[in-house]
Amino acid sequence: MKRAVSVSLGSSTRDKRVVVTLGDEQVAVERIGTDGDVEKAQRLFTELDGQVDALGVGGVDLYLRFCGREYPLHAALKLVKDVHHTPLVDGRGLKHTLERRVFELAAEALGSVPHFRCGFVPMAIDRQGLAEAVAEVCDGVIFGDLMVGLGVPIALRSLRSYYLVARVMLPFVSHFPMSLIFYGSGGYEPEPRYERYWREADLIASDFLFMLKYMPEDMSGKTIVTNTTTPENVALLRERGVRMVLTTTPRYEGRSFGTNMTEAMLTAYAGKGRPLTEAELNALIDELGLRPTVQVLNA
Repeated sequence: MKRAVSVSLGSSTRDKRVVVTLGDEQVAVERIGTDGDVEKAQRLFTELDGQVDALGVGGVDLYLRFCGREYPLHAALKLVKDVHHTPLVDGRGLKHTLERRVFELAAEALGSVPHFRCGFVPMAIDRQGLAEAVAEVCDGVIFGDLMVGLGVPIALRSLRSYYLVARVMLPFVSHFPMSLIFYGSGGYEPEPRYERYWREADLIASDFLFMLKYMPEDMSGKTIVTNTTTPENVALLRERGVRMVLTTTPRYEGRSFGTNMTEAMLTAYAGKGRPLTEAELNALIDELGLRPTVQVLNA
C-alpha cells in the first residue's frame, strides 16, 4: 500500500487518516498537524523523507504561482530544506487544475454550470485558479486580499484590479516571515468584519479558515466554495443559513482534505517519484473521476 502524508502547521485536532482506493491501488492518506510548532514540522519532514511515497506541506505554501511565474516563500521553504528523496507538494498544482475547474466538474451534480450575481473571495493571492473560476460564473466579483491580508480597507472589484495588486504584492510577500504567511494553528477567534461584502455576495469562495475568522453570523442563502472542512465545520455553516457548500476536493469518511494532501495522494498513486505536472494532474482528475463534493445544507 502506498502512503501519502501531509505535515501541517495547523491544528492537530483536524488530523485524519483514511485509506483511499484509486483505480486498483490503495493509498493510505494521513494528515499530521503540529499546532504551529515549526521545529516539530521540520523534524517530521526530515524523518518522513524517503519513508513515504509523497509528502504534503499544510498550513503554508512553498511557492505562490501567478501568471506562469512562481514566487518562493522563503520562510516556508526552511521547513523542508532537509527533504531530498520523497516527492514534496504544497497543493498549488491542484489549485490551478481542480480548483480552476471546480464549476465545470461540479456541473453534473448541480445540473449545469451555476451562475451568481456577485462573488466574494476574501483571499485570492494563493488561489489564482479559484479566483478566475469565480470570475467566470459571476456578474461581479470582490477580492478582499488588501483587507484580509494587509488590513487595508480597499475592496478590489475586478479580476484586472486583483492582477495589478498581486503583481505588486508578490515580490514582497515572498520575503514575509512565518508569522505573516501562517494563518494560525486553529484559526483565530471569530471577528466578523467587512460585513458589507459578505452581504453583497451570493457566492463566497476561499480557504475555510480565512472565512471562519471574518464570517458574519447570518449567511442565509449563500453558496460556499472552499477546501478542507470537517463535519463540525459543515454543521456550523448549516446553522448560519448557508444554502450550499462545494468542497473542491472529494470527501473521504466525512472529511475533505486540503489541496496539499489530495495532491500528495495523487502523487503517491502515480508513483513517478516526482511532483506531477498540471497536465498529469488534469489527466488523473478525469481518469479517476475526482469531483467536488456538493452538499445542500438549507433549501
